[in-house]
Amino acid sequence: MKLLSSAAALLCLAPLSVTASPHTLFSSSQVTLKEAFPVDGNNPLEYCTNPDGDVLSIKSVDLTPNPPKAGQTLTIQAEGTIHKRIEKGAYVLLEVKYGLITLLRQKPDLCDQIVNVDLECPLEEGTMSLTKEVELPAQIPPGKYTVHADVYTKDDERITCLDARNIQF
Repeated sequence: MKLLSSAAALLCLAPLSVTASPHTLFSSSQVTLKEAFPVDGNNPLEYCTNPDGDVLSIKSVDLTPNPPKAGQTLTIQAEGTIHKRIEKGAYVLLEVKYGLITLLRQKPDLCDQIVNVDLECPLEEGTMSLTKEVELPAQIPPGKYTVHADVYTKDDERITCLDARNIQF
C-alpha cells in the first residue's frame, strides 16, 4: 500500500506545540509548552514523545524535496539502529487527516507494509540505512495534512512514534 509508505515519509511538526484548555484560552499565564523532540536531518519530522527507550533509534531522515510536492518523486534517506528484533505481528496505529477530516485510521501489520520500502521481517538488531523513492500522485488535493504513526512490536513495545502536522500540498 503506497499510501502507508508515503504517509510515513510525510511526517512534520512545529518545534513546539502549545496546549490550553478552553477555560484558560484567554489567560496567558496558564498556557503550557510541550517539549519538542525533532528527528535529526533535513526533514520536518518530530517524535510524539521522548524517544529514549524506543526499539528504533533514528539517527537521521532526509527528505528531498522538503516539503514533499504533489506529482513529484519524494526521496527518503534514513539511518537508524534497531535495538531489538522486530517480528511478524508488529503493527502501526496510523491516522491521516486532511484539515479536521480523518481520511484514514487503520492498524496495519508493519511487516506487511515494509515490503513497500524493500525491507522484510524479521528486522534484526543493528544499524540500518534506507533510501527509497516514492512517486507522489499529482492528484493530491491541495490543503493541510496531519499524519500520526505509532509503531509497536507484536508484544506491544513501542518501536517509535512520529507525528506530522500541517503538511502543505
